[in-house]
Amino acid sequence: MPGKHIPSYEGNLRSHMITIPACISQCSGIRVFGRRIKSLVFTTDVAILRNVNADAVIAVYPFTPQPIITRAILSCADMPVFVGVGGGVTRGHRVVGLAIGAERDGAFGVVVNAPTENKVVSDLKRVVDIPVVVTVVSRRTDVAARLAAGADILNVSGAAETPDIVAAIRAQFPKVPIIATGGPTDETIRATIAAGANAITYTPPTNGQLFAVSMDNYRRAENVI
Repeated sequence: MPGKHIPSYEGNLRSHMITIPACISQCSGIRVFGRRIKSLVFTTDVAILRNVNADAVIAVYPFTPQPIITRAILSCADMPVFVGVGGGVTRGHRVVGLAIGAERDGAFGVVVNAPTENKVVSDLKRVVDIPVVVTVVSRRTDVAARLAAGADILNVSGAAETPDIVAAIRAQFPKVPIIATGGPTDETIRATIAAGANAITYTPPTNGQLFAVSMDNYRRAENVI
């Protein structure tokens, strides 16, 4: 119902938490194990994920995935976590082993990088009962082969080309679940949603950037006479 009142409680200590752009609510979302997910925060910073209102976390990073990192994130998150298990530098059986461990530790889904072989995607589907999310970075990706291998959700990350990639996939596969990077502004997020993304990945400011703002405020307060 338009204009309906939504009661809200923020408290004092969490009133300055990171807020996901409101325009993300315009997308349909993806229902996973009964939970509707529209926004995913892209971070492995446990301080940020404890102070952000995203529906879920997408925890991928440019190093070899390590179970101890996965456990640390899962232990701190109060929302579902989609865990990166490799597919770039980390390949083959190790990806499968990491996925098994992530599911056992409570991950909501596993994410593999664009270079992941289709056989590995198929192997993942045989051993885990959580969504396998496959990253797409180019319109040249054989999406049909990815889906045939067992990909449950596509994660489109094509920088400025993301809306075009999403639109091309959506035209060919009207019902495939798509997560996509939304970009830096409300305008780019809306363009990605309009192209057909069901959920949006949001990259928050870094801990350093946020703390710099706080430090500037503290300095200004100290200089007030």
